[in-house]
Amino acid sequence: MSYIALNTAATGLSALSTSLDVTANNLANANTTGFKSSRVNFEDLFYQEFAQPGLPGGDGIQRATGLYVGLGTQAAGTQLNFSQGATETTNQPYDLLIEGDGFFEVELPDDISGGQGYTRAGNFTLNADGELVMANSPGFRVRADFTIPPEATGVSIGTDGRVTATLPGATQPTELGQLELTRFVNPAGLESRGNNIYTQTEASGDPVESLPGEEGAGFIRQFALEASNVDPVTELVTLIKTQRVFEMNSQVIQAANETLKNISNIRAF
Repeated sequence: MSYIALNTAATGLSALSTSLDVTANNLANANTTGFKSSRVNFEDLFYQEFAQPGLPGGDGIQRATGLYVGLGTQAAGTQLNFSQGATETTNQPYDLLIEGDGFFEVELPDDISGGQGYTRAGNFTLNADGELVMANSPGFRVRADFTIPPEATGVSIGTDGRVTATLPGATQPTELGQLELTRFVNPAGLESRGNNIYTQTEASGDPVESLPGEEGAGFIRQFALEASNVDPVTELVTLIKTQRVFEMNSQVIQAANETLKNISNIRAF
C-alpha cells in the first residue's frame, strides 16, 4: 500500500537530515586544529514478510525467492575518522604535533569522565604557573610532571617527549620532564565533548599510556600542528549526494500521496 511508501520515505528523510547535520559540522570544523571528521553509518529497518523462500507454493514447487518489503532506513551511528591531518608548521615552541597514533591527556573537571580527557589538538601555551595548557576557551591543563620556569630559555620538546630548557647559570640544557601519549584500542569509540576533547567510554577500551615512539604510539614534533582531517571535496560530494537522495525521497512521498488521492477518488464513486 502507498502508506508504506510514505512511512519508508519519511525514514529516509529523517536519516538524511542527520547526515546533513554531520556533514555541516565537518565543514564548519575544516580549520579546527586536530579535528577528526565523522561519517554517518546507515542501516535498513525491519521487513514485512509476505512469502518465505524455500517453502512450497500453491503448485507444490519450492519457492526460489521470498517476498519482502522493507520499511526504510535509519542512522545507525556516527563513526570518527582518525586518519592523520596535514602538518602545519608554526613558530610557536608549545605547538606540538603527534605523528602517528595517540592523544595528549588533559585534566578536566572531576565531574566529567573522572577528570580525564584526551586531545589531538597540540596548540598549547603556558599558564601563570608555567604549566602546559590548551590554548582554547577552557584552557585545560596538560597532564605532565613538569613546569617551565619563567627564566628558562630555548625550551625544546623532542620526538620522544623529553622536555629540556636552558636555565640561568647552566651551560647545558636541563631536562625538565617527560610528555607521554595515550592510546586506545578503539579510538572511534571515544565520546566527543567539544573543545577538541574526547573522553573514554566502554567502547573505546581503557587508556594505554606510553612514551612517544614506543608501544605503537606516535612521535611528537615541536613547532607544528595537526590540521583538521576534513576533506572539503569529499564533504561537498557527500552534501550533493545527500541533497539528491533527499529530493528522490521527497518525490516518493509525492507519488505515494498522488496514489492515495486516486484511491480515495475511486472510492468516492
